[in-house]
Amino acid sequence: MKVQVILISYIELNNLEYLLHLFILIAVYTLLSQSLNLAAGMTGLISLSHAGFYGLGAYTTALLSVNFGFSFWLNLPIAMVLSGLVAMIVSFVALRTVEDYFIICSMGIQIILFSLMNNLMEVTRGPLGIPGIPSISLFGFGLDDKIPFLLLTFVFVSLVWLILRNIKNSGFGNTLIAISEDEIYTQSIGKNIYLLKVQSFSFSAMLAAIPGALYAHYISYIDPTSFTVNESIFILSIVIIGGMGNLAGSFYASAFLILLPEALRFVGMPDSIAANMRQIIYGLMLVLVIMTGKNGFKELFKIRSIVEKNRNR
Repeated sequence: MKVQVILISYIELNNLEYLLHLFILIAVYTLLSQSLNLAAGMTGLISLSHAGFYGLGAYTTALLSVNFGFSFWLNLPIAMVLSGLVAMIVSFVALRTVEDYFIICSMGIQIILFSLMNNLMEVTRGPLGIPGIPSISLFGFGLDDKIPFLLLTFVFVSLVWLILRNIKNSGFGNTLIAISEDEIYTQSIGKNIYLLKVQSFSFSAMLAAIPGALYAHYISYIDPTSFTVNESIFILSIVIIGGMGNLAGSFYASAFLILLPEALRFVGMPDSIAANMRQIIYGLMLVLVIMTGKNGFKELFKIRSIVEKNRNR
């Protein structure tokens, strides 16, 4: 009897640990999609290089903590500044292109950043990755357990959301939205479009370094496979499904896309079928969002409420 109780407790504990792990991933991807929303959602800069800046933040904090013993709280601002500087430098060239050409250019930036992570063996250890990244310490207490780390990630989610909301409601944010709506008109009223785009793209990359640093210290090991073009596409998918410029939608879309594979497991699908179904549902969601506009889930819920009202008449 005691053995059964211990076994049940062990299984419940493992399930709780895995559930907390999923919540942490939701928080990380919420941070990533919120940061991309600044460039893509507000300014209209559809970028496929966001995973590269995410990886730049992760590698910066990993190298500084493993090689020099720096703490997370010192690594984080360094990683943000470095990501912002790299984004600013590449944006001077990339942002001279427009629309589809910028998307292709951003993909090239992503490929370059991934290649550097994968081939600079002396610095990044290439495909071998960087192990032994220490956990985050706060006031002398290590955040090894998932619950305190989850609370920390949600603090960062709240801070980034607050910053971006204030930006969106400011004159600077209104100008960025005007650029995405009508770039020619915004330029005609005396706004420096090029400089504003550089600022938006650079600050978006700076914010992407935050989840990168958190992820590195959480996993305690990183390698280039976590920062590929596919990862950039996935982050952009979250932004599109959540709604372009919709900060709250970033959280809902992140939760949906992270929890979807787990939901398919509960219905007893084999892994191969579940993987295919996930891709099909991803595609359907993207098609629905594109058909209904750029408000993502918000627009879908609005359509649903209209249908229900007509049905009740």
